[in-house]
Amino acid sequence: MPDHAQFTVHRPLRHESAHKHVTGEALYVDDLPEPAGLLHLCPGLADRPHARVRALDLAAVRAAPGVACVLTASDIPGVNDTGPVHRHDEPLLATDTVSFAGQPLFVVAAATRAQARAAARLARVEYDDLPAVLDVEAAREAGTLVTEGMVLRRGDAAAAIAAAPHRLSGTMRIGGQEHFYLEGQVALAEPGEDDEVTIHASTQHPSETQAIVAHVLGVPAHAVTVQVRRMGGGFGGKETQANGVAALAALVAKRTGRAAKLRLDRDDDMAMTGKRHDFLVEYAVGYDDMGRIEGIDLVYAARCGFSADLSGPVTDRALFHADNCYFYPACRIESLPLKTNTVSNTAFRGFGGPQGMVGAERVIEEIAFVLGLDPLEVRRRNLYVAGERNVTPYHQVVEAPLAAEIMARLAAECDHDARRAAIRAEAGRGDARVIRRGIALTPVKFGISFTATHFNQAGALVHIYTDGSVHLNHGGTEMGQGLYLKVAQVVAQALQLDLDRIRVTATTTGKVPNTSATAASSGADLNGQAALAAVEAIKHRLVDFAAGHWSVPTEAVVFLRNRVRVGNQEIPFPDFIRQAYMARVQLSATGFYKTPKIHWNRETGTGHPFFYFAYGAACTEVAVDTLTGEYRVERVDILHDAGRSLNPAIDLGQIEGGFVQGAGWLTTEELVWDGEGRLATHAPSTYKIPACGDRPRIFNVHLLEDAPNREDTIFRSKAVGEPPFMLGMSVFHAISDAVASIAGWRVCPRIDAPATPERVLDAVERLRAAAGTRQDAA
Repeated sequence: MPDHAQFTVHRPLRHESAHKHVTGEALYVDDLPEPAGLLHLCPGLADRPHARVRALDLAAVRAAPGVACVLTASDIPGVNDTGPVHRHDEPLLATDTVSFAGQPLFVVAAATRAQARAAARLARVEYDDLPAVLDVEAAREAGTLVTEGMVLRRGDAAAAIAAAPHRLSGTMRIGGQEHFYLEGQVALAEPGEDDEVTIHASTQHPSETQAIVAHVLGVPAHAVTVQVRRMGGGFGGKETQANGVAALAALVAKRTGRAAKLRLDRDDDMAMTGKRHDFLVEYAVGYDDMGRIEGIDLVYAARCGFSADLSGPVTDRALFHADNCYFYPACRIESLPLKTNTVSNTAFRGFGGPQGMVGAERVIEEIAFVLGLDPLEVRRRNLYVAGERNVTPYHQVVEAPLAAEIMARLAAECDHDARRAAIRAEAGRGDARVIRRGIALTPVKFGISFTATHFNQAGALVHIYTDGSVHLNHGGTEMGQGLYLKVAQVVAQALQLDLDRIRVTATTTGKVPNTSATAASSGADLNGQAALAAVEAIKHRLVDFAAGHWSVPTEAVVFLRNRVRVGNQEIPFPDFIRQAYMARVQLSATGFYKTPKIHWNRETGTGHPFFYFAYGAACTEVAVDTLTGEYRVERVDILHDAGRSLNPAIDLGQIEGGFVQGAGWLTTEELVWDGEGRLATHAPSTYKIPACGDRPRIFNVHLLEDAPNREDTIFRSKAVGEPPFMLGMSVFHAISDAVASIAGWRVCPRIDAPATPERVLDAVERLRAAAGTRQDAA
């Protein structure tokens, strides 16, 4: 292997902070040394879903021990608004009207966190209740949207459905999901000179947090610096939801001249911050005797909450993925982003795409059970095919569909067909009369890029110091996903340096401005390319310097591992850099990247919104207890497409974690609001994320080999943040398959998500009744 081979990228290197995570050395916002005079904050929350505030008495709050100040909306010097997309629809602090239970009314600053929390409970609020819209059904009837919906069309869906040999229709409810990041929402603000403020925030979008804080304080953006070293998880929940926390801390800091920290209690965090959108999906489909779809009409109605937040792009992306891997000859797909008196829902891993795909998979499953076919075969018959059945509902051509190849490889490797036959042969015999097994193999096709085209850009800053060490900064944020490591690998590879020569520093708006959120699975794609552009700029200067200084052609200057060959001599990298410095070569550069080829016209519903697609497939086998509705995941096999993975160890971890989180969303994680619009599942005691015992007993995960990205991405890799999340659909459909066995796999169980034991047991009883009716008729 040549000395300058790819010794840094495409290798399974450990996470750059792994040892700190394990030992507890990793510093999060709440671990930072507390400045002298620090004030701790606690918000006071409304307990009504919709009401006018008749009176707000804060006298007892102000008089409580340790309280330094209490601020309301009237104390905001700038604009009382944190809306990330639609301005003036999301107040930082409510004024005369509250729009959801959990909305902040005021903020208390005290000497200790306990004092602030105790004082916040002393407020006396008088309300005049107003009618509240709390769920999708009521919102659909009211018909009020938080933002404009969208319709995708190709062909005449109604005519195609009417002309098809078979038709069916139905509805499906898809629940929301709490992010449940381990590190809750937190921000520490330190006032500076004049109008300056520095904020250590747990945010996925430092530039947006900077803009919102400046907006609230009424100062220019250059007065606000936002810094993020790492987050203890984000999953989309810190893309916009971190802005209000940072703004409250900054507001108190500038008002008092003292540092201020707000770390939300878990209960308050869950009540105050948005979730994954829950949807009601309505579908009508026409299909032939082979199960091929001829026409489809889908409506995705989402509970969005009281303000727009990111509901527009989230519901748009649901439509973009309402096809999953399937070609619709004629289709009409509509989104309804509905306004409700609940917390404004927000970004969550997949950003609406998972809900879109779940709707598509329900349709496939319904068709299979009606026709008595294997759902996997129906999936295969509807896949995109290169060169013919390859145009999406938004008119982007799927140029290289991989779903068929991945599904075939996975089915063969995990022995799907034989296992399925065994499950069907044993159904209803012996113990299988009570414990029913099910199996499902589901594919994923996920579009990579922000659908808001302007977000598809990134910047980076690279310095090489005179000792040959490298300082790297970029706009991406680290939330445990290994982004810092991947971008450092890119820089190390480009300079042919050992990884320990690269230091990635905290993301800060003071070094790289106007950055995009670390979201849409784009972190490594965008920031890796920006960092590479910066390094290439420096390398170009170094090559010109070496060629001139040693009188050799530029092609005779070659970067080797930790050294540079110039003609016939090899110079250690630090020595080479010192000589460049003495020759006054600039050793610092910024880099910029914008994703090519993408464009989107929302008004016409056409364009090329995605740079490429990432693929994967999962096969899951489950066992369901038909007496209790309980189930366990026996085995999972995954084959996933990461292109030429930048770091296989990191990517495998992302796939495993994404799958488990996706399965949790569709099985155990249930959000419940009471009749007064209050979140009842607001703590670990009532909201069940997957635990160690919920993991598959057998868990085989592999990357698709010899499949470099056809597009010119960073070292031909593919994004791997969000796509694996949707692999969790296989668990949901394996449960459905097990329940369907009760009626001979001829009746779709129509289980709503999440498939809690209660919902599973209800489906079992319905299918027992259906099976009995069919037997009686026979």
